[in-house]
Amino acid sequence: MEDFFNRIETQYRNHLPFVVYRKPNEDAVKAMLQQTSDLFFTQEFTEKGFVFSPFDDAEDSVLIPIENSEVISISQQLVIPAEAGIHSDSSFAQTENESKNRHINLIKKGIKAITENAFEKVVLSRQETVSLSAETNPISMFKNLLKVYKSAFVYCWYHPKVGMWLGATPETLIKIEGKQLSIMALAGTQDFKGTLDVVWKAKEKDEQHIVTQFVTDSLKPWVEHLKIAKTETVKAGNLLHLKTMISARLQAHAKLKDIISVLHPTPAVCGFPKLDAKQFILKNENYNREFYTGFLGELNFDSTKAPRSGKRNIENRAYAINQKSTQLYVNLRCMQLKDSKALIYVGGGITESSIHESEWDETVSKSQTMKRIL
Repeated sequence: MEDFFNRIETQYRNHLPFVVYRKPNEDAVKAMLQQTSDLFFTQEFTEKGFVFSPFDDAEDSVLIPIENSEVISISQQLVIPAEAGIHSDSSFAQTENESKNRHINLIKKGIKAITENAFEKVVLSRQETVSLSAETNPISMFKNLLKVYKSAFVYCWYHPKVGMWLGATPETLIKIEGKQLSIMALAGTQDFKGTLDVVWKAKEKDEQHIVTQFVTDSLKPWVEHLKIAKTETVKAGNLLHLKTMISARLQAHAKLKDIISVLHPTPAVCGFPKLDAKQFILKNENYNREFYTGFLGELNFDSTKAPRSGKRNIENRAYAINQKSTQLYVNLRCMQLKDSKALIYVGGGITESSIHESEWDETVSKSQTMKRIL
């Protein structure tokens, strides 16, 4: 086990790119160690590797290619959580007031634009800075994320020419196994208070409906056999969300790039209509989201599907089907480590019925996901 993390520490000390991650509710912790410090990009999403994409889809997606990397893995049961040291900034209270005022003004601006019919929904975010002690180790933080967030996609991603990011995201953007596709529409937030049996307000239900409708409408030209599951309440860390699973089969002409470009960024992280909401965000948020609300994950990995069992298929059982597998997650509940600081990114969906004080409180709740492991 120590060998696994030592390899990653060495990679980091040598300023070489890597990603270490664990999928939701799985045991395997995987790492990809890139052999050179080259910066690879993908635009067509046809390569094989780990992709890390920004919020702004006009910018390039970074790729850690499998052919330039070593892939190693370990069972999570062998991982011992670490103690992470932190001291927070003494000017924190004062900066929190400033940032609260700034964020509430931004929310008011968003609500005003909605009442003027600029768009139906916009997701507005902010960045919070926490000072770290000099000896804070990102690999130790990753171990703590593994322990605390079993049902999230947990990762630590590093490239010397881009930066260091960690996160524990509850949201899948897209999973494709062969021609079978599934997508999660996740929206609406409230604090978890010991039960999943909760009442959702109209605002959260509307938000969820906008996301689900957008995903199904966007997919229609590219898929067949589209199915929408029943919406359910799910827990992510200390929060609850509304989740709807959408599944379909890709049509023969559909390429992964087509699917990604119609979906990303979804109304769950941007707004609706997409272009109008995105322009508002880029113009008014007054900071660069970079990879926050982008997406990340395995691109075109090889996977094996066991053939269907059954009396008639006895002779087929020996023939497993090799197919491509892509699993991409939305980069939420994440932070960037920079100059002994953790930059924590949080946001929330704004609709006409939003109450600005509640929206601020929601971002504070979301910031706890990362603060808990610092």
